[in-house]
Amino acid sequence: MLKRILVLIALVCSYSINAQTVDEIISNYFENTGGVENWEKIEGVKMSAKVNQGGMEIPIEIVQLKSGKMMTTINFQGQSIKQGVFDGEVLWSTNFMTQKAEKSDEEAINMLKNEMNQFPDPFLNYKEKGYTAELMGTETVDGAETFKIKLTTTPNIIEGKEVPSVSYYFFDNENFVPIQVQEEIMEGPGKGMVSEVKMSDYQEAGDVYMPYSMTQGVKGQPGAPITMDSIEINPTVDDSEFAFPEEETPEEN
Repeated sequence: MLKRILVLIALVCSYSINAQTVDEIISNYFENTGGVENWEKIEGVKMSAKVNQGGMEIPIEIVQLKSGKMMTTINFQGQSIKQGVFDGEVLWSTNFMTQKAEKSDEEAINMLKNEMNQFPDPFLNYKEKGYTAELMGTETVDGAETFKIKLTTTPNIIEGKEVPSVSYYFFDNENFVPIQVQEEIMEGPGKGMVSEVKMSDYQEAGDVYMPYSMTQGVKGQPGAPITMDSIEINPTVDDSEFAFPEEETPEEN
């Protein structure tokens, strides 16, 4: 009987410690990267970067705003091609073959809205957003000891069904910053695979610190390195940049 009681006490204490540890890790993360107050002041981010694809460096620019607007501009072979543009209502991208803008469906829009609700960081006030964070233990990532945290956010609707939105963040146990994120791909050609983003080289971006080097790809496969040239906090961006380009109607003779 005594042994059983001690086991129960140990389980309760373990749960309590883990719950505290999750919040402690997250608290240390924000403290080490500028503080919660400075993160809460972020209304927008503009990133200028280069993606290495097969040895070729492709300049890109990513804009994300707290209002929900976002876009990625790819500069390729002398052309500026917009991808993943969202004006708050319409999500569209440029077709690489036809060079025409095409709208996305309602499911894609809702998934993007869920993603944008995490701006500027999914762990910022995560409980108020209805998210949950759970410490899954420790794991070694590229030689670094990390805390593995499971983050569950707002479910997505995919092919008419509600699908949980779960990501795993690996926080360096010395600096308390994420150095890797993994998430199962739930749709498209990569369905069932695990997307993986590795992050490093944290530098100042305004009053906070963000990773200036990332590698994005699929777990177990070589990823595409992304190097930040600059990160601008609270940039001024004209609303017209996000607007869907309506085709001009030919004038009648």
